[in-house]
Amino acid sequence: MNAQLERLKQCLGEIDDLSKAAAVLDWDQQTYMPPGGLEARSWQLATLQRLAHEKFTSKEMGDLLQETLLHIESLDADSDDGRLVRVMWREYQKQIKIPPSLVAEFARKTSIAHQVWEDARAEKRFAAFQPILEDLVQLIRRKAENLGYTDHIYDPLLDMYEPEMKTADVERTFKELKTAIIALIQGIAQHRDAVRDTVFWQEFDVQQQWLFGIEVLQQMGYDFERGRQDKSAHPFTTNFSPDDVRITTRLYPNMFASALFSSIHEGGHALYEQGVSRTLLRTPICTGASMAVHESQSRFWENVIGRSRAFWTYFLPRLQTYFPAQLRDVSLENFYRSINVVRPDFIRVEADEVTYNLHIFLRFELETALIAGDIEVKDLPMLWNQKMQKYLGVTPPDDAMGVLQDVHWSAGLFGYFPTYALGNVLSMQFCACMKRDLPEFDEMIARGEFTPILAWLRENIHKHGSKFTPTELVRRVTGEAMNPKAYIAYLHGKYGELYGI
Repeated sequence: MNAQLERLKQCLGEIDDLSKAAAVLDWDQQTYMPPGGLEARSWQLATLQRLAHEKFTSKEMGDLLQETLLHIESLDADSDDGRLVRVMWREYQKQIKIPPSLVAEFARKTSIAHQVWEDARAEKRFAAFQPILEDLVQLIRRKAENLGYTDHIYDPLLDMYEPEMKTADVERTFKELKTAIIALIQGIAQHRDAVRDTVFWQEFDVQQQWLFGIEVLQQMGYDFERGRQDKSAHPFTTNFSPDDVRITTRLYPNMFASALFSSIHEGGHALYEQGVSRTLLRTPICTGASMAVHESQSRFWENVIGRSRAFWTYFLPRLQTYFPAQLRDVSLENFYRSINVVRPDFIRVEADEVTYNLHIFLRFELETALIAGDIEVKDLPMLWNQKMQKYLGVTPPDDAMGVLQDVHWSAGLFGYFPTYALGNVLSMQFCACMKRDLPEFDEMIARGEFTPILAWLRENIHKHGSKFTPTELVRRVTGEAMNPKAYIAYLHGKYGELYGI
C-alpha cells in the first residue's frame, strides 16, 4: 500500500507540474507575450495539456488508483491521502472518456481564441469572433457527449466547475433568487434618487489607483512575497502553487471602482489559493473545492467586506491621501452610499450587488440553450441584447459592451458563469457562521483588522483545498446545504436601508 501510494503521488506530482507549466504559459499570454507568439504558444499549451491528460488517463494511473482504493479504508476519513485517492478516482472516471486528441485540439483552439476575442472586442465586432466560437461550441459539445449525461447536456460541463451540481439545481436556486431580486429592484426603482454616485464622476489617476489597490490587498493579507499583480484585458487569478498566486486588474481614469473592486475580487481568489495546506503541494487537490466556493471568497471580500460601511470607515481616510482633490470633502456616508448605488448597466464586472445576478441569469440561459443546440452562435448578439432589455432594461450600444465583454467563452469555460451567483449565495452562508464565531466582525473591519477574518477562512475553508466536495464542505462549515435565504436577507436588509424601502 505505501509503495503504491507513493508511486501514485509521484505520478500525480508530475501531472501537476505539467498543468502548472501550462498555467504559466497561459498567464504569460494574457499579460506579457508579444502578439506574434500566438501560434507557437497555442502548440506549446496543446502539447503540455495533452501530455498531462495522457499521463492521468494511463493504464498505470488506473491500476494505481484501483489498488490504493482497496486499502484507504484503513486511513482516517479526512486524511489527505484518503481524500486524494477518492477525488482522483472520481476525476479519472471522467477523464478517461475524453480522447487526448480532443484535449490537445481544445487547448490549441482556446489559446488562439483568446487573441481573436481581444481583437474582436477592440473592433466591437462579434462577426470577427463568431467562426472560432462556433468551433469551440462544437468541441464543447463533443466533450459533454464524451463525458455523458442523463438529464441535460449542460450537466457534465457544470460538473467540471461545480462537482455534483445539476442544471436543474441551478435553475431552482436561480428561480428563488430571481423572484427576490426583481422585487427588490422594483422597490429601488421607486426611490432611485435616494442614492447617487456623483463622487465618482471625475478622473482618478491610474497610478494612484494602482498604489491604493496594492495597499488594500496587503491589508487584506495577500502575500506579495508569494504573489504579484499585473494588468490584463480581463482581470483573473492564477496559481502555480500556494507560494505563487498571481492576480491581474485593469485601470480606467474615469472608472475608479473598476480597478479597486477587481483587485479586491481577485485578491479574494488569491487568498484562498495562498491558504491551501502545504501538505497538498504537487497534487491536483491543492486548489479550491469548486468555482462556486472560490467565487464565494472573491465576492465576500469584494462586496460583503469591500462595499461595507465598516471597510470605508478604515479606508476612506487612506484613500483621501491618494486623491485629496477629488475626495477631501467627501463624507463617509456619502462615499458608502456612492459605492452601493444600484443602476442597471451593460457590464457584468462593473455591476452593483443587486443587478449583478441578472447578468448571470442571462448568461446561464444563453449557454444552456447554445450547448443544447436550441440557438445558434450567429444569433448570440441579438439574443444577448434582448435579454439585457428584459432583465436590466438597457440595450448595449455595441458588441464590446454586450456579447463580447467576457473572456470566458474564448477560453471554453462553458458551465462557469452560474458559479458567480452560486458564490454570492455561499458568501453569506459562510459569513453568517463567521459572525457567530467573530461577534466583533464589523468593529474589526472598521479598525482594519482583517487577520481574524482571514484566519477563520483559512481554518474552515482554505486549508482543505479540494479534499471535500463543495456539498461536503458547505455542510461541514454551515451545517446545511446551499441555501439562498441568507443572501436574499442580506440584499434586502442592506439595500432596503440605503433606499428607504
